[in-house]
Amino acid sequence: MIQQTLADGLVLGGIYALSAVGFSLIFGVLHVINLSHGILVLIGAYLALTFSRMLQIDPLLTVPLVMAVLFVIGYAYQRFLIQYAVDRSRLGSMLLTFGVALMLQNIMIWVFSPDMKNITPSYAFVSFHIAGLTFDAVRVSALAASLVLLGCLAALLKYSPLGRVIRATAQQTLAARLCGVNVRHVYALTFAVSAAFAGAAGIVIGIILPFSPADESMWTLNAFVVVVLGGIGSPAGALIGGLLLGLASTLTAQYIGPAFPNVTMFMLLVLMLLVRPNGLLGNAFSASR
Repeated sequence: MIQQTLADGLVLGGIYALSAVGFSLIFGVLHVINLSHGILVLIGAYLALTFSRMLQIDPLLTVPLVMAVLFVIGYAYQRFLIQYAVDRSRLGSMLLTFGVALMLQNIMIWVFSPDMKNITPSYAFVSFHIAGLTFDAVRVSALAASLVLLGCLAALLKYSPLGRVIRATAQQTLAARLCGVNVRHVYALTFAVSAAFAGAAGIVIGIILPFSPADESMWTLNAFVVVVLGGIGSPAGALIGGLLLGLASTLTAQYIGPAFPNVTMFMLLVLMLLVRPNGLLGNAFSASR
């Protein structure tokens, strides 16, 4: 039983990590707490549901299309709304994202209804056994997709020209400006990348769990906890934080009760803030602090 619980926790942790990595990137580079992160995740889930039905394809095959749509939305959102608020006040930018989340949540309720939805791939009821453990094909594919996407983001930030510019801007904004970097454009690109990966996370979440517009605050909160646990701006930190949160949630639900995972989550949050505020892997963009 404990082995099965640990395996389920790892799968859930991979999903938590993917859903939080965009939030971590924005927090580390733009120094903005994006309270609309959860709604971007849900937009990805609803877009995948719509595209998979329209095109009659596997939901995971809609990842490039959903990420492209969210990339454009994220760029415009940051460049024309968030940056406008940041120029006036950091608190104003946080309140703006909170207001946008509430507005989009109500629009989604109007368009899609407040009812629970789920994305059902053709292999939804397929399972297999390894060493006495049972694995659902959906959960394994979701974990694999999460790890691949996290690896792609880590490679983008480390090896690509865009990644180098993002890291340079985060570490020394003034020096980047002196080198001719258009910082506002880089901020918008960073937010666009974050939104794209939030949309991809929505697809993975949608094939595992039912979702509704009311879930947006839950995914924003989970992302915040994962970032605190793992460290700001690091895909590896998001992975470790997500796995830790997933294991804690499944173990608590199995051995204490299904009503107590949130209690464990907040206990971990408080403990980490007291013991190691920078997270397990520290701050990936520490020079900017």
